[in-house]
Amino acid sequence: MANVDKIVDQLNFLIKASENYTKNDSWSLLGGAADDPIVLSNRLEAAIERATRPNSTYMKQLDVARRKTQPYRLREVRTVALGLRDDLIAGWVESVVELVHADTYRDYLEMAEGLLAKGYKDAAAVITGTTLEVHVRALCVKNGVATEVAGKPKKADTMNADLKKAGEYDGLQQKKVTFWMDLRNKAAHGNYDQYDKGEVRQFIDGVQAFMMKYPA
Repeated sequence: MANVDKIVDQLNFLIKASENYTKNDSWSLLGGAADDPIVLSNRLEAAIERATRPNSTYMKQLDVARRKTQPYRLREVRTVALGLRDDLIAGWVESVVELVHADTYRDYLEMAEGLLAKGYKDAAAVITGTTLEVHVRALCVKNGVATEVAGKPKKADTMNADLKKAGEYDGLQQKKVTFWMDLRNKAAHGNYDQYDKGEVRQFIDGVQAFMMKYPA
């Protein structure tokens, strides 16, 4: 999760701003400041969404809070924000999953680089391609994109297209991923003469940069 300090600052500001509105069971719906609690609730909800994943515990708690009427909605949303803020400060939410994934992927890509250096370009391409597909699937989970259809796992190309539709990345990045997956397929199906060592080198570097830019 990027810019944790910035996210914490945003949450602190909104938590402080909403403090007075959560001390009482009611507040007037009349007057120029009547929209303030509603605006604060909306801003807190947006901040929580930015700071966590669609399927996280915080989002599940937020969904429950959103069913409340004001002023209870703001109070419940603020409680979720407090918990998220404290966990971020403690270092418990700075995407542990992303960090674990990054370490795992780094190990596999280092393995691919070692194989490539020893002349095993085909094995290196297969390992890099598998790493790419696993990462694309993790990106789908992170963005709330289904990874199955009719009870069966989606193909990598389908997930790639879905991530583009979801706005995770643009059409140019989608085409790059499609190109990499094609290279992986050539390696997996024994079409070893359709790519060379230099392309595998670019494949490894490209996937590594992709995973850094779009962590899962």
